[in-house]
Amino acid sequence: MLEQGGYSLKWYFLLAISAGFLLHSVVSQIPLDSKISVQDNNFWVSPNGEFAFGFFNLSDQPNQYSIGIRFNSKSIPVDKQIVVWVVGADLVVGSESYFLLANNGELVLHDSLKGVVWTSKTSLLSVASAALGDNGNLVLLNAKKDIVWNSFDIPTDTLLPGQNLSILQTLRAASKNSMSSYYTLFMNASGQLQLRWESHVIYWTSNSPSISNLTAFFSSDGALQLRDQKWRPVWSVFGEDHNDSIRYRFLRLDVDGNLRLYSWVDASQSWRSVWQAVENQCKVFATCGQHGICLFTASATTDCRCPFGLINGSISSCSIPFQQRCRTMVKYEHTFLYGMYPPTDNSVSQISLLQCKRLCENDPLCRAVTFTNDGTGSCLLKKTQYVSGYMDPSLRSVSFVKKCSDPLAVDLSLVKSPPPPQSLLLVKGGSHKFCVPCLIGAVSGTFAIFIVVHVVIALYIFKIRNCRRKNAALAYKGPNSNGLIVLPFSELKELTQNFEHQIGPTMFQGILPNDQPVAVKDLKATIEERRYRVAVSKIGSISHKNLVKLVGYCCELHHRFLIYEYVKNGSVEKHMEDPKLCKRLTWGKRVDICLNVARAVSYLHSGCREFVNHGNLKCGNVVLDENLDAKVTEFGLERVISETSCSDSSAERDVEDFGKMILTIFSGCKELGEELCEWAYKEWMEGHAMNVLDRRIHCGVDSEEMERIMRIAFWCLQTDGRRRPSMREVVKVLEGKLSVDPPPPPFACQKSLEQEE
Repeated sequence: MLEQGGYSLKWYFLLAISAGFLLHSVVSQIPLDSKISVQDNNFWVSPNGEFAFGFFNLSDQPNQYSIGIRFNSKSIPVDKQIVVWVVGADLVVGSESYFLLANNGELVLHDSLKGVVWTSKTSLLSVASAALGDNGNLVLLNAKKDIVWNSFDIPTDTLLPGQNLSILQTLRAASKNSMSSYYTLFMNASGQLQLRWESHVIYWTSNSPSISNLTAFFSSDGALQLRDQKWRPVWSVFGEDHNDSIRYRFLRLDVDGNLRLYSWVDASQSWRSVWQAVENQCKVFATCGQHGICLFTASATTDCRCPFGLINGSISSCSIPFQQRCRTMVKYEHTFLYGMYPPTDNSVSQISLLQCKRLCENDPLCRAVTFTNDGTGSCLLKKTQYVSGYMDPSLRSVSFVKKCSDPLAVDLSLVKSPPPPQSLLLVKGGSHKFCVPCLIGAVSGTFAIFIVVHVVIALYIFKIRNCRRKNAALAYKGPNSNGLIVLPFSELKELTQNFEHQIGPTMFQGILPNDQPVAVKDLKATIEERRYRVAVSKIGSISHKNLVKLVGYCCELHHRFLIYEYVKNGSVEKHMEDPKLCKRLTWGKRVDICLNVARAVSYLHSGCREFVNHGNLKCGNVVLDENLDAKVTEFGLERVISETSCSDSSAERDVEDFGKMILTIFSGCKELGEELCEWAYKEWMEGHAMNVLDRRIHCGVDSEEMERIMRIAFWCLQTDGRRRPSMREVVKVLEGKLSVDPPPPPFACQKSLEQEE
């Protein structure tokens, strides 16, 4: 359950007005130029005192604040006053931040380091005042007291009684880890509510009638309903205390991906879950992360198991599947596994359990396999390192995962000593005489065996010592290195074969002792050691499926190298320039690349503990893995090399670079000068957007999707950086969750003179 810091409330001076809106009356107003700050610790409070809007700290980290609406009733203890809406979903700001209702009618969140990080974009709506309603809705009003903007229309993870959820709105679970931020509740085109992980895995559906133009509504009596245009319920679910006299309720998509309805119980002074969408939590996709198996226990709790082993012995950290050479298969009864990236498995039907197992054993790319014994003989092969699943006694499926054991150079138990000579004496004529040839043969044989055994033992000891040396090098952790391997320059030369295989201007391919391929980047810069280690440590802690993982570094004398995971298919730039490879970049694949890059940069800007800008976003720094999924590399290098300050201008530069990248990917033009961008904009304005597209895209162009992509590209390229969208907004536009207006001129593809200065 989300908790917040215990701030003392200071009532903001509210002026009385009289007007009715939505389901509750708005009876107080907040004038223009009103301000809330972390340091002043002030709040805007609803007239009935049951909701407050202000800054709070939801994390364990000091000086990390969010701002939003929470319960404020005196009957609810401070530590139970749940947050129900957060500005910017999961934006975090510093201790000197403030929130302002500006004179131009915009709500503005200003961070002392990053500048303006969020606005309501309402400067053209003639806003005259704001108000926090008794229902927990923050609204902006014009001079006629009409609502022109309200927080109920942009929910985060929670619905309050009286709040709607339309087909264009979603709830997104709070970002507590890399998995939870992908859970969403949305309404599909058929009018059904669905819980989804990422954009492709649906794990719960409301099973309501397929009717268009429905609206989800959370009622004050504890019911979640779908209502038609005449406001008649067509589907409903109820909490255990439906129709009971409950004063406070809320519906939330929790960080574990389950949708729950909560009620406040005065007797126990606690929130109680009275309904949840998925009864078996293990049926929620990715409950145990990217490498775990979920077990639903008899006490209705979940237990996570690690089929591929543990990291550092911790059950909270499951290790990834082993490498391709492993053949040992471990069996898991009543277990279903699924591949997460991509979510589709290679399927074979009508085969036996033994055949299914052997298919995976003999396939070097197979990491795990599930056989379903339901008459179909379905065999699902997982060829990705991201494998999760669940166990249940009722499941008629068996899974196998590949395990490795460290083989001995020689199993000495299998080395048998030859039988000793029956006699070193030759019996002749009843007298014993020495048999010289026998003696020589026996001595020679014994000596040979002695030499062989000692050679075997020496090789075995050498093998063990060599493995220990390499493992020691890999296991070494520098100060605050977050698990990064720290290699000396001599070891780095060995791993890269003296930097023989160059894969980029300053990038070389290497292989770690555990056979993991890596890409080694020579920074060719002189950086003070302490600052370098701290900066690299922060970058190494960043993890996202669309970011190339930093696995280690070298910091020795004047040598400064970064070690990244190796991504098989090279850069997008390489594919764009090669006529054969370019055929793989279909329309759909180019859209996916842009979306994955946008998600990665959005995570850097707002998903990390600290703001991280890329600083050099281009097609050459986007690589494609074995499934042609895009991963962004070389992020945060400005922090390493020049210790660039984290300013809003850095974010604006990334947004501008992303706009250039969109046009590069869809036009196929390598050099995007200002003239080319102006031409593309003119073609789009005149309705000839198809003229901009790369001629090598032969078919499958979605005109509606193309219009949305061109619009957001030109918004990213606006000359005025303040008019550019955030990367979070870019992601929502590319996902089709947020509409985008036609971008106005002017825009620029190069930095203005003012920015250069």
